[in-house]
Amino acid sequence: MDTPPIDPPDDTSQLPRERVYTARATRGRSRTLSVTMMERELRALEHAGLKENASLERPTTRGECERGIRPCPFVGCKYHLYLDVNAENGSLKLNFPEQEPDELTESCALDIADQGGITLEETGVHLNLTRERVRQVEERTLLKVRDAARVIDQDRRVLRRLPIVDPDTIELLDELDESA
Repeated sequence: MDTPPIDPPDDTSQLPRERVYTARATRGRSRTLSVTMMERELRALEHAGLKENASLERPTTRGECERGIRPCPFVGCKYHLYLDVNAENGSLKLNFPEQEPDELTESCALDIADQGGITLEETGVHLNLTRERVRQVEERTLLKVRDAARVIDQDRRVLRRLPIVDPDTIELLDELDESA
């Protein structure tokens, strides 16, 4: 029951809030696959004899990857934009379920990073997210970086106050610990 995307009107100021269209509304939603569902599909492929063997050798460095095929065929790479893996439960999120991996215009997050700064809107298009969600992720990431910097700064202050211990004293303390 998919409805075709509707072109937004020229003047959206007179429309109720729920009728204002966004670029996100014209793209497909992400799809999450659970581990159970993936195992079931894999068994069905193996049973039908359709499981493919990887014949390409994966790059091991960014230099090898940079010179590689585009769009990148290695969907399992953590920098590939086609899917995300949830580390907690192992589920996969297909960012572009309506496309195949080889249909993506940009397939590698590192390629996009090499291009330089891009807007929140462009980031949202590459990740299939809204501009607002990209802004929220950016804000949360910056808070984590600031907190980490604060912790490192506190650790440096503590280390400066510690007395300097010579190696002979450390050996003596290790021997005492072993004998206890």
